[in-house]
Amino acid sequence: MIRERAIRLFAGAVIGLRYLVVPAWIAAAVAVSWYLPGLGEGEPLPLGGLIPKHAESTEMAARDAQLFGLPLTTDTLVVQRNPDGLSTAVQTKAVQRALQTNQAQHEDYQVQFALPVTNTLGLFPGSQEKGTTAVTYLFFGPQASLADRVEQANDYLAQIPASESPVGVTGPAPARYRQFNEISSSLAVVEIGTVLVILLVVGLTFKALGAPLVTLVAAGIAFLIARGVIPWVGTRLGVSIPQEVEPLVVALTLGVVTDYAVFYLSATRRSLLEGAPRVEAARVAAVRVSPIVATAGLIVVAGTASLLVGELEFFRAFGPGLALTAAVSLVVSITFIPAALAILGRFVFWPGLKREDLGAGEEEQVSHAREALARFLTSRPVALLAVVLCTGVLVLAATGFPDMRLAFRLITGLPSDTQQARAAKAAATGFAPGVIAPTIVVVEGNGVAQDKTALIRLEQVLSAQPGVAGILGPREQIEQAPENLFVADNGSAARYVLILDQGPLSSPAIDDVRHLDDRLPGLIEDAGLDGVTAGVTGQTAIASDTVQAVVGSSVRVGLVVLAVNFLLLALFLRAIVAPLYLLAASVLSVAATFGLTKYVFQDLLGHTDVTYYVPFATGVLLVSLGSDYNVYVVGRIWQEAERMPLREAIAYAAPRASKAIGVAGIALAASFAMLAVVPIDGFREFAFMMGVGILLETFLVRSALIPALISLFGNASFWPGRRERRRPAREPARPLESSRQP
Repeated sequence: MIRERAIRLFAGAVIGLRYLVVPAWIAAAVAVSWYLPGLGEGEPLPLGGLIPKHAESTEMAARDAQLFGLPLTTDTLVVQRNPDGLSTAVQTKAVQRALQTNQAQHEDYQVQFALPVTNTLGLFPGSQEKGTTAVTYLFFGPQASLADRVEQANDYLAQIPASESPVGVTGPAPARYRQFNEISSSLAVVEIGTVLVILLVVGLTFKALGAPLVTLVAAGIAFLIARGVIPWVGTRLGVSIPQEVEPLVVALTLGVVTDYAVFYLSATRRSLLEGAPRVEAARVAAVRVSPIVATAGLIVVAGTASLLVGELEFFRAFGPGLALTAAVSLVVSITFIPAALAILGRFVFWPGLKREDLGAGEEEQVSHAREALARFLTSRPVALLAVVLCTGVLVLAATGFPDMRLAFRLITGLPSDTQQARAAKAAATGFAPGVIAPTIVVVEGNGVAQDKTALIRLEQVLSAQPGVAGILGPREQIEQAPENLFVADNGSAARYVLILDQGPLSSPAIDDVRHLDDRLPGLIEDAGLDGVTAGVTGQTAIASDTVQAVVGSSVRVGLVVLAVNFLLLALFLRAIVAPLYLLAASVLSVAATFGLTKYVFQDLLGHTDVTYYVPFATGVLLVSLGSDYNVYVVGRIWQEAERMPLREAIAYAAPRASKAIGVAGIALAASFAMLAVVPIDGFREFAFMMGVGILLETFLVRSALIPALISLFGNASFWPGRRERRRPAREPARPLESSRQP
């Protein structure tokens, strides 16, 4: 067949050019590292990259700034607090310091306006204490980057002497920047830990020193090239690749390359045990494994690239980076690894594989007990029971999925001892949690400011809404504040500042603001305001729109991922039925992972929510990476089914494939689990979901559920293709590609 000839030609070229392929990749890695900028030179993704560009809340924020001249949707504040009370002198100095800032000449990246607020006498709405806390909101020009905001806020904080009880800088922007720094400082530990895990897993599996070293050299080459190529390609595509993608590049590269290396190592060792010389053993492995790895790799590339369909810049920035990582890992794996194995031969497996073992035949302990069990499980009644049990376990785990809550964990996701977390806690204690980022309600209409009675009535109605701890509006006027703080100069608009009783970026706060937005038209009517429009903005409203955008994107991206997976699986297996139930099993496995995440983080650890982007990103990766094992297990069964009845093919191939998949799955899960080293809740959630999801795929779905499904569907799995046996059923297990043909 043309396909088999092309595979043999490719394998022959890689093995024949082995002494050129290996040094060429090493030279390429050195050159890329030397000449191209690395991911470490990137900038943190701006806070705006985390939110949809055309959300109603962001458009309302722009309208708010246009109407009043001074927007109240800030993301940065400075906190002062003394539990025993701030003296009148300290509070006066806080106001004077803000006035001096407001009167100074500013550049676009500096503080444009400072707004001090104290809980003196508990007069500020929502204050839980009296005279203990002061917060100063800082507003910046449009040119101020994330780093500029944090630097200027820290400069402002530095002006406050210790005697005036400064706590720190907080808010979504400083928290975002702190997360960036936490990621950067943890990267070396992630890299070293992942390397050690792979050395341990691969070394113990093959009882060898060379096997993990070849794996790590291949992974290192792929990582160095991806690390340089990603920003280079991103620049030419006009896509900004943030530095935060680097830990995922580390985990994905080391995990995926280790997966593929295990497949090549297992196939090469098998051929050596069957008596093939080192070059022939590597060629046989390349012929047998390369189509599987290529198909699996293309699925991962296409799956991660599908993040481009997402609405947020966050996903559009991460998608190309992860897709390029998967592509580089694929190309390195199918060329460098078999070439290195052809050069090193049995020495890769030393001391676990000795010279006297060569030609001894494949280890039968792999087959007798496991094959007998596999054959028992392939009988249709037992297969049906296995499907019911496996599906039941996954469905039970997935029951937590509907109750998973999504939110921004910019501040709450940081360690509690960070300045941003301590300052946020201090502000919440003195006032209310929502003081960190107030919610703004804007009412606009011709001459609306003239109806003061209705405006005050609306303020009273808004203050009584669920989740509102306090409110400021036209009824109040903050001392030293601009006259147009709550009513526009032209009288066409008024606004209200709502202080929520929950963390402003948490899921309870998001729910409260979402419900308020839904009820707002009725509340305005009840207040007696006619002919006006209203909208909600602020960090909570923006977070709400972002979560909704993620949910909407997940549908589009999910459909793209499933379509790509189905197409490539159908082409590889030359069937339609099998890919359908393979993907159904993957989707159920992902749902089970989401459910377990909810039970662990929300129920066991007491988190109110999960970082909004984590389920979306892990779902894409789990479906795509799960196809690696789909292709390997089912591909092996399909090969054996060409020469023996399907039930025997499952009994023979499944236990052998599951051994390699078990090792690969443990290595891949461990690679992603190392991301838990980053002290940010989002990364720990990501590590948990990837680790648990991969282990479910490895030991439940691919090793038990998929073989049972194939047995249950029988020859219908091959539809509309036709299965033809090419060799007698009892011929020794030597697939077509292992024959000693030139």
